[in-house]
Amino acid sequence: MLDRSRLGQARFNGLRCLHTHLRGEKGLTRDDLNDLAILRLDLMAAIDVNEKSGLPELMHAAHVLPASGFAAQKKAAPKDDDDDDDESAEPEMFGFLDEKHPGQLDVNFIELIEALESEMARNRGARKASDTRDRALLVGVTKDSVVEAEESMDELKELALSGDLVVLDTMVQRRNQLDPATLVGKGKLSEIIIRSLQRGADMIVFDRELSPAQVRSINAATDLKIVDRSQLILDIFAQRAQTSEGRIQVELAQLKYMLPRLSGSGAEMSRLMGGIGGRGPGETKLEVDRRRVRDRITLLEQQLDKVRTTRQQRRAQRSRREMPVVSIVGYTNAGKSTLLNALTQSKVHAEQRMFATLDPTSRRLRLPQDQEIIINDTVGFIRDLPKDLLTAFKATLEEVEQSDLLIHLVDASSPQLENQLASVQRILGELEMSNIPQLLVFNKMDLVPPVELEHLCQTHHALPVSALERRSLSALADAISARLNPQAPLPTMVDGAANVADLTFP
Repeated sequence: MLDRSRLGQARFNGLRCLHTHLRGEKGLTRDDLNDLAILRLDLMAAIDVNEKSGLPELMHAAHVLPASGFAAQKKAAPKDDDDDDDESAEPEMFGFLDEKHPGQLDVNFIELIEALESEMARNRGARKASDTRDRALLVGVTKDSVVEAEESMDELKELALSGDLVVLDTMVQRRNQLDPATLVGKGKLSEIIIRSLQRGADMIVFDRELSPAQVRSINAATDLKIVDRSQLILDIFAQRAQTSEGRIQVELAQLKYMLPRLSGSGAEMSRLMGGIGGRGPGETKLEVDRRRVRDRITLLEQQLDKVRTTRQQRRAQRSRREMPVVSIVGYTNAGKSTLLNALTQSKVHAEQRMFATLDPTSRRLRLPQDQEIIINDTVGFIRDLPKDLLTAFKATLEEVEQSDLLIHLVDASSPQLENQLASVQRILGELEMSNIPQLLVFNKMDLVPPVELEHLCQTHHALPVSALERRSLSALADAISARLNPQAPLPTMVDGAANVADLTFP
């Protein structure tokens, strides 16, 4: 195994590879360039050998280029006829030295590598010592259209910013079939590692959930942190959970996610002493870690059962009071907490970022028709919500199960409106809650042109509101009352939302 003590943000590995090809290949092959990138070598060189005399001929050498290029040293990269991943090694990724006989080389390699490292450090820019945020390279892999891939990457970027990451760059690859070993293929992985080296990234974030085998394969190729979409969402939840219940749920989801991905190497995998006289197979450290994780999962599940019991008792008290329950559900960052604050004059934390609020909140609301209800603010949904997280938050979402009405809140200004609608409905179906009556509400009406807003509302039979304009909430209050009391007439969805008196909610 390579000594990785020299690996760092502004350094190569400190090693150079000089070799010949056993099969008589001329020049550097695609595998040579991949190894140059993945191992972060100072230089990769191949010497041609005369088949008859066995004497050395021309030497071919390449190095990784900084992001700005060293155009004077750049020439076309070699290409294998049988390489299907042509996009994996763009010419600007590598610099090639002039082909000369080994005895005629006049390049000072020390000066060359120091200049490359200095240029890479300059491209990264100054970084304050107090800035401890991870710097990330975002990678999207898709089998869909380019437009859908860009939308998915935009959401991943929002997630990264919400997770307090510094996004340095993004890369998107479109494949007909996902690579089972590395997700992106060996050639593309090489390009990703080079780009991360050029940009000074600490972390690579993938827009798909990586299997345990893929995580191990990618970790074997780079020392950078590897995070997938599910882990990023879990990390955000871990940062934001405030109550003990929320922290239990997040930790449980993280442990279930981590368990199949536990791995170790070197001394970490050595067996502990066991048996009579200190001999015997003993137990590997990895097995000990897994056993401890399973024990912790069991303990957390027991604590979560107690939480469910407590919530059931609270719901039973509400049922005895015959107080209707209304829950606000919707895609993350749709404005659910802001709407709850506007309706109930509460001060629930609300922020223009994904998953700003995680812990469930219940408030009492008196409608203008003098009817009291319980209104719940729930955690935001998102496309491809991690299954472990959805299971762990079952206790939170049980509040939704007992609802008499769901307010499905949608950001009317979002370009991904249709996809977000479908994602929420799919998650509600997975939770077996799609049979609860729903009231579709389009929030942020002030950000949408009136003609477009009217068309959207008529198409989806939705009610437009703005959580920042209390006058628009009167029609929503009437609609809630009408749904809870079917004998009352339902107000017009589009008309009457902008020309009403101010609400007098307590």
